[in-house]
Amino acid sequence: MTAITFNLNAIVKLTDEQFYQLCRENPDVKFERNTKGELIVMPPTGGETGKSNFEIAVEFGIWNRQTKLGVCFDSSTCFKLPNGANRSPDVAWIKQDRWDALTPQEKAKFPPIAPDFVLELMSPSDELAETQAKMQEYMDNQVQLGWLINPPAKQVEIYRKGKPVEILDSPTQLSGEDILPGFILDLAIVWN
Repeated sequence: MTAITFNLNAIVKLTDEQFYQLCRENPDVKFERNTKGELIVMPPTGGETGKSNFEIAVEFGIWNRQTKLGVCFDSSTCFKLPNGANRSPDVAWIKQDRWDALTPQEKAKFPPIAPDFVLELMSPSDELAETQAKMQEYMDNQVQLGWLINPPAKQVEIYRKGKPVEILDSPTQLSGEDILPGFILDLAIVWN
């Protein structure tokens, strides 16, 4: 099952509040919205992808609890990016001071902020070119570091603000560099 895109703009252009309400009224459907205002219905993940997503999120959660440097988010969190798109990375992280600058109302809905870090884990239903475009969109919208993990190819694409994409074949671990100080992701939890 692949993502399905709906263009309803000729009928209705959803406001941010209407998009939020659409998501609230349909909690079993994962929506994103691109810069053109088109709705994207994301398919659910399969067992292997869900297992890997969970294991990765646990690693981020443990690191974040120890360092207390920011806030972690799972794949169900939708962010309103500066370009107007609403996106839900598989894992996201925001520095504490940036998160604290948001109002309680902004934090409660779809936070109008680009994460400092995003991770996308390819699932069998994902198209590589579409996921790469999504990663580039994150980088064009103030994300500092992004990882695109492609388990079938055992490949990782590292996106850094203002730098070319780095492609790693079968890496054993990834470093959070200066964005996620001291964080190391052991990729055995993904490759196995």
